[in-house]
Amino acid sequence: MSDPIEDSVRTLWDESIVPTLCDYVRIPNKSPMFDSNWQTNGHMQRAAELLEAWCEVPAIAGLTAEIVTLPGRTPLLWIEVPSTATTNETVLLYGHYDKQPEFTGWEEGLDPWTPVIRNGRLYGRGGADDGYAMFGSLSAIAALRAESIPHARCVLMIEGCEESGSYDLPFYMDHLQDRIGTPDLVICLDAECGTYDRLWLTTSLRGMLLGTLQAQVLTEGVHSGAASGIVPSSFRVLRALLERVEDTVTGSLAEPLHVAIAADVEMQARDVAETLGAGVIERFPWAGQTGPVAEDPVELVLNNTWRPTLSITGIDDIPSVGNAGNTLRPRTSVKLSFRLPPTLDAQAADAWLKQTLEADPPYGASVTYRSEGAQGGWSAPSVAPWLADAIGAASQRYFGKPVRYMGTGGTIPFMQMLGEHFPDVQFMITGVLGPHSNAHGPNEFLDIETGKRVTCCVAQVLAAHANRD
Repeated sequence: MSDPIEDSVRTLWDESIVPTLCDYVRIPNKSPMFDSNWQTNGHMQRAAELLEAWCEVPAIAGLTAEIVTLPGRTPLLWIEVPSTATTNETVLLYGHYDKQPEFTGWEEGLDPWTPVIRNGRLYGRGGADDGYAMFGSLSAIAALRAESIPHARCVLMIEGCEESGSYDLPFYMDHLQDRIGTPDLVICLDAECGTYDRLWLTTSLRGMLLGTLQAQVLTEGVHSGAASGIVPSSFRVLRALLERVEDTVTGSLAEPLHVAIAADVEMQARDVAETLGAGVIERFPWAGQTGPVAEDPVELVLNNTWRPTLSITGIDDIPSVGNAGNTLRPRTSVKLSFRLPPTLDAQAADAWLKQTLEADPPYGASVTYRSEGAQGGWSAPSVAPWLADAIGAASQRYFGKPVRYMGTGGTIPFMQMLGEHFPDVQFMITGVLGPHSNAHGPNEFLDIETGKRVTCCVAQVLAAHANRD
């Protein structure tokens, strides 16, 4: 039996959304952290204008869209759709259009800025993370309008700084405060999905600390034969500093970066591990005989969602292997990326980290830790019965399977901001970043079928929101 909502969504995706997403992938609008000349290069403005122009395609009566630009800030796309229901409530839908940098390792025939469709998947940077969000949100609204199904007032905020920690967003929140109003439902399509065969709802997001740690022992490089054994290696100094916060054997981080894990969180992790099975491990492109840090999938889920972790995401002051001489280098610098438990105080953690890394350095080396941002995590409030019912029904209707709830390892700074501004708001946070979709890495893809189904689920939730008691 034909489903008019699904028919409408699929037609718009096939005829307009996918082609426009291909144009969007071609724009190298890297987030400001990765392109210091973003204003001069103009790619961010091009991307925002592309999205703004598409807003006319679904022909939603009363829709207004504009690019709002504060001085020195990345542009924000503001969209407002009037209510067709008797309610005067507001739904806030969120996404971002800035992108991570290129990264290496793309398969032959693929690259970050060339859209390629293979086996129903659109490859290229930014399609899944999360350029599709605006298109999915508006096509959901358009499908309701086509069937005269009521929905509340909807406002969309599509920012251009999320991949840099959303440091521009608070300024826009203040600037647009009166126009936003007080939303009672937030929909965000920037999250993960454990599999592509059902709807997954995010219940928590980890916080994040970014910073650069540098250890310097000399003012210039010297002959390694003449200096080694007398001058300490800056790399070894740096290793000793990192050992203060991370156990190199287990990967466990120091106690001040942990929080107590609640019993219901552990129960949810068990449900996720049972649903995903081997997928907890197999979704990653392992090299050789490399294996996970633990055998128990429940522990792996908790590690990824409620425990702190450290990743070294960049290194400076080290020449390539082919260009390395017999020189004892004067310094080593590394980019640190900490993921924090959802409820940990990120600012306090940042201050503790700086003090711990810089205090009493080995050999009196010159050590600096430069923080580049502390973002708090987020833990969802209890889901209202009407929303739980709507989400469950949507997953069954458009995926044919029950919904699953899970914490995720990533960070969406806007969710914490919203939780602080609007403590009574309900959240629907979901996404298309499933196994092997590889956001931020090589071969990132958007599973088009999943995008369509998620869009249909959003439409059903918007309808249920307007029709609830």
